[in-house]
Amino acid sequence: MYLLFGIFVFVCIVFLCLQLFRRKHIICKVKQMDTCEKVCLLNKLCEPFGFCYLENQDLVSSRTDAWQKQFGYCSLFDQTASRFGMVFDCEPVYFYYEKKTYLIELWKGQYGINMGAEAGIYYVNGILPPEQFANAHFKAVPKEGMLPIQLSLCHKGQKMFVIKHCHWWLTGFCMGKCCKPEDLTLWISITCASHQMLYQFVESLLHIGYQYCDLLTRDLTVSFAFCQPHSHQPRCKHRCRAAWSQWKNRLCVKLFVFFTKPFTCTMDRLLYLYFFLPSVFRRILICRKNRRQKWKKKRKVRCHEF
Repeated sequence: MYLLFGIFVFVCIVFLCLQLFRRKHIICKVKQMDTCEKVCLLNKLCEPFGFCYLENQDLVSSRTDAWQKQFGYCSLFDQTASRFGMVFDCEPVYFYYEKKTYLIELWKGQYGINMGAEAGIYYVNGILPPEQFANAHFKAVPKEGMLPIQLSLCHKGQKMFVIKHCHWWLTGFCMGKCCKPEDLTLWISITCASHQMLYQFVESLLHIGYQYCDLLTRDLTVSFAFCQPHSHQPRCKHRCRAAWSQWKNRLCVKLFVFFTKPFTCTMDRLLYLYFFLPSVFRRILICRKNRRQKWKKKRKVRCHEF
């Protein structure tokens, strides 16, 4: 009995020493890598997940060719977000343009260990009545329907990032930071395709509660701040679940910072995890719609089986 226990302790000590040696080796490996080499490798690793790394802002963002595009959007995504550690404010804006029903939706909040924001552009063919908005499945706009979008996220008055791109789903995620959605302010600028589209979009913003003084229009661009949402928030239906998710998020952020403390920038932290704990690396990048879309797909399969 004592012999077996001694062998077990010895094996544990040897394993711990090997892991410490491996960890030290990986830290040195990451530090010795060239910056260009790091960026190329990280973007190659992030590409299958639909994301890219922006070195100039130390930010993770979505690609225009992200595989998430095929799933589009439906309100189920927002309703189930807190199940997957995503606690955010959302602002859906529906409007009609060229015999289609468009949706431009904004998000800001906590996405697992990420503080971030999003803006997505979706549509369905035909004119949907408002009572069908919640049950409709919207498609992501095609390449020719993408719009120039600029997102500027501030946390308690401190600017976190500014990102601008012609996109269908522009995102920005600051890794290893925690926040409350109500402490974030998202400044948005969207350049519409025509004056008619601009008019319809502005009218919808006014309809959901924005005031003329909240909006700044110039040519085809409308700019405004998303601070307090004017729309009903799905997370309010599940306050306990959202609070539990936020508690787990804060814990995960602390663990992430602790285990990657030899490094301070997102690029080095992610590469360190990729070499040392690849399963954790993959889990970090499977955020936001990735998990909910897979969950929805599985749910549909089960329904067909019955």
